[in-house]
Amino acid sequence: MNDRVPVVVFIGQPNCGKSTLFNAIAGFKAQTSNFPGTTVCHAHSEVAWKGRVYSIVDLPGTYSLTPQEPQEKVVLTHIFKEKPDLIVNVIDASLLCRSLELTVELLELEYPMVVVLNMMDLAEKKGMKIDPAALEKKLGVPVIRTVATRGQGTNDLMDWVEKVLGEQRRPRHLRYSGEVENRIKKLAEMLPADFPVIANPRFTAIRAIEAETLAVDKFFLENNPDFKQDLDRLRQEISALREAPAYEVLAAERHHLALKIFEDCCLVRHARLSGLEKLDSFIMHPVLGLFLLLLIFAGMFYLIFRVGSPLEAWLLKPWEALRLGIQERYGHTLLAELLVGLVQGVGGGVAIVFPYFIPLLLLMGFLEDVGYLARAGFLMDAFMHRLGLHGKSVPLFILGFGCNVPAIMATRILESRRDRIITALLIPFIPCAARTTIILALVAFLLGPWWALGFYFLNLVVVAVLSSVLTRIFKYSSPGLILEIPSLKWPSLKNILQKTYFNLKEFIRFAWPILIAGSLLLSLLSFVNFDRLVNAVLSPFVSGLLGLPSSLGVTLVFGFLRKELSLLMMFQALGVSYQQLLSVISRGQLLTFVTFVNFFIPCLSTLAILWKELGRRIALVSVLLNLSVAVLVSWLVRLAFALF
Repeated sequence: MNDRVPVVVFIGQPNCGKSTLFNAIAGFKAQTSNFPGTTVCHAHSEVAWKGRVYSIVDLPGTYSLTPQEPQEKVVLTHIFKEKPDLIVNVIDASLLCRSLELTVELLELEYPMVVVLNMMDLAEKKGMKIDPAALEKKLGVPVIRTVATRGQGTNDLMDWVEKVLGEQRRPRHLRYSGEVENRIKKLAEMLPADFPVIANPRFTAIRAIEAETLAVDKFFLENNPDFKQDLDRLRQEISALREAPAYEVLAAERHHLALKIFEDCCLVRHARLSGLEKLDSFIMHPVLGLFLLLLIFAGMFYLIFRVGSPLEAWLLKPWEALRLGIQERYGHTLLAELLVGLVQGVGGGVAIVFPYFIPLLLLMGFLEDVGYLARAGFLMDAFMHRLGLHGKSVPLFILGFGCNVPAIMATRILESRRDRIITALLIPFIPCAARTTIILALVAFLLGPWWALGFYFLNLVVVAVLSSVLTRIFKYSSPGLILEIPSLKWPSLKNILQKTYFNLKEFIRFAWPILIAGSLLLSLLSFVNFDRLVNAVLSPFVSGLLGLPSSLGVTLVFGFLRKELSLLMMFQALGVSYQQLLSVISRGQLLTFVTFVNFFIPCLSTLAILWKELGRRIALVSVLLNLSVAVLVSWLVRLAFALF
């Protein structure tokens, strides 16, 4: 038997449940990494099945093999350059007709393939009765029924993966109408011997007809004028058949094939409006839906506070006792300072960050899997256009509540550079999980949850004002929003836990060591009195303009590395415990500090991705914009408390 590990790729349209199915098979062993030369992420895992290991790759969702978005283009790169041993085409069974168009394209590759009818439970609720045997006969490849959220059908899928790979069964492409098929065949026969073939001659001919600007045009077609003339002539003949561009004719052929297969293999009976569909009509209501949106997000952060606050108070006690014990035993020595720094770094992550960070990840995962985040983006589209922004920016802002870095990377989905720049400049003003932790741990815990909700309202007002200003500077009318709205469904607890686990693992691997190292470094600086020099330099700004204790100056500097550092170092700098904080600073000073940290220069990783995605100039603009807004808004907060 060949010892090489077979590569199995999962391909499907967005929101088809592909990643959920991948997680059901790969479990917690899955790893996330970038495609070579890109910042587009994919998940991969090695899975053992009946004594053999398979390398499974979860590719980004794509609607077709004629990609428009960067994440779709890497799918093609992986398929054509890596040449997987088997394709698992995951289909949303409840949207069978539309999903089959990608299936028809994948069959043209003639790679070994298995089709998965996922979300069969949703299809049945919609009144759809799909005949897998008839569909298998039409497509010429195995068809497996699954419900990924429950893990149903995963064993059958792996059995068929093993069988198809063992037999090296290759599917046959489906035939288009005679006139179109004849011209594709002609072009395939005309391909010169040195023409760069993709997958097979027929698929290459289709790609050549579809692509108005081929990558090989510059290098190959200029030196082959006869072939270019034949290609242009066949394109014109195909266009004349339907009085449409050639690529639209081929897309229509696939659409008709998919529709015919759907009609032959699926019966749809009238289904009564389900409870979820009635709920969906309420959620998507243009007025009531917005009110519900506010309630959901307000309730989410209030719930996080109600869970995190008692946990934080309970977890802080042993770490505070340990800190006091170290100080009593070792006094004011270097060892004592370093041990206290270590305790505050480790204990701060456990007692202050985790109680809020973990519930936030769980709730965001729930809202994403239940299908609500896409609906929130759709509801906010009209409002975003009033601010001059593209509706596609809304999901990116929502993503920013988790972490600003992937949100800025995702700005690639925006067509115009103007929209990308404005959205990327605004995302650092969205409170990420780290800043949410600071808001909840300080404002909500010490002042009350309504103060925290008011702070979020202030944050949204600042983003709205900045959006209006920036869109007036970059004058341009954004196009409308085309957004996939997945079906409402009860999410899988296992899938939510897996997402939380992966995000938490990233925090423990990258952020927590920085928090601990920063806490140790501040203790060392404090022991040698270097922090006093930094505070003295920043004193005119920190004490004079913001009205904060001068000892907090060094914490603002360290907040550039990770926002949580400002929170943990605040207690070290002031020399008090968590419960004693309001005895040394006022409410106004606390809110001024949190305001500045929240709007201050984005963390190092956010700034790095801004530089990489949009260039040095935009990264510098972001730094200046955040610093200016942080100074202005925090000064206004200080002024408001002084007056009232």
